[in-house]
Amino acid sequence: MKSQARGGTRWKRFAVVMVPSVGAAAAVTMAIAQGALAASFQVSGQQFQITAKHIHGEGFGQYGAMEDTDPNAKDHKAVAVVGMNRADITNLCQAVNVPTPFGAVGLKLKAGGGDTKVVAKQLYLDANEMKVKKAQFNKIDIGVSSDHMTQGPGKNPGDKTKSVPGSFAQQAETVDFDGVEQQAWATSAGSFTLPDLHMSVGMGGQKCQVGE
Repeated sequence: MKSQARGGTRWKRFAVVMVPSVGAAAAVTMAIAQGALAASFQVSGQQFQITAKHIHGEGFGQYGAMEDTDPNAKDHKAVAVVGMNRADITNLCQAVNVPTPFGAVGLKLKAGGGDTKVVAKQLYLDANEMKVKKAQFNKIDIGVSSDHMTQGPGKNPGDKTKSVPGSFAQQAETVDFDGVEQQAWATSAGSFTLPDLHMSVGMGGQKCQVGE
């Protein structure tokens, strides 16, 4: 290894993670699933769960930042911003549970469970917890300045995170993660291709199991 010198969500505003909101037109959903539209959106003040059986990433970068989920909040949430130029994901699952006056409403999205993997390009994820059964990094560089990362898509110019200039970061040419489980506040990407997309909404909590 070498070092380089270098709020609470309202029911009416409830949004689907990685696909348009529940009330969006089906044509828009299919366009994103086929990679025809760019995806860039966040869940304001609402945490969500992400699991995957396997993730292969090309161009990986990670740095610390503060998530500004609510402009009126007095405090911010610490996150690790993970960026990848490209991510190939097997058995992707995402779940979010939103409290409403009628009880909790859970939304669950699954894709990439067949022969074709989910593909995300220019992917950013603001996570506060990550569990991986096995992680492998190729040509990793730990301790690089966040302002001088040469791997990955760099800092996300479109999200709400606030990072310290020149803060600690790490990067790798490629990564492979097995058995991934994350808790995140926001995600965005230049494009998503979601084969075998299945989305379900129902009363009560939703939870993803790794590999489902």
